[in-house]
Amino acid sequence: MDPTLIVFIGLAAFVAYKLFSVLGTRTGHEQRHDLEAVQASRGGDARHEPAPAPKPVKALGPVSAAAEPLRAADPDFDEKAFLEGARGAYEMVVEAFAGGDLKSIRRYLGQSVYDAFKAALVEREANSRTHELKFVGIDSAKVVSSGAENGELSAIVDFSSNQVRVTRDKDGNVVDGDPARIDLVKDRWTFSRALSSNDPNWILVATGGAG
Repeated sequence: MDPTLIVFIGLAAFVAYKLFSVLGTRTGHEQRHDLEAVQASRGGDARHEPAPAPKPVKALGPVSAAAEPLRAADPDFDEKAFLEGARGAYEMVVEAFAGGDLKSIRRYLGQSVYDAFKAALVEREANSRTHELKFVGIDSAKVVSSGAENGELSAIVDFSSNQVRVTRDKDGNVVDGDPARIDLVKDRWTFSRALSSNDPNWILVATGGAG
């Protein structure tokens, strides 16, 4: 064999061995470096991930002078929300009473108001009278007085509303009201709620006409 060829074969074998030893041998750092890179990548993602936005806190508006005792007793008292609820309760109670349905509103009535409403319905039925009501709308609702005593909140609200009210006898004749007339009705209702109660609903504890 040509001595020169032998030298080249030996040199090639030596180079191949050295190349294999470099590529095939682990130093113990490869996996750690890869893991560190992954951890750094994940850590970077976590560090740059935006924090959840805080829930907005509803700012309460000022209250009227008449409602200041309620705000003083309950810092979370919202007069605007209260009056919106009072409007809804007023319309619901008036319509239910006109229709002779106390069951649907029982939970919103204090005992004395429930007893008075029930007595009025018994008398109406005894006289064979029927009551018709068309609720046109509420012109205004405002707190005129309030207080907090012995853990009870109370609010007196004046309502001004437009209603068509008619009372008929057993033969259908009109004995009170006018089906073609809209009456301006003014009421003064008193609502109450226990300060420690988890139930947000106020209870109707007194009714009467507003001046």
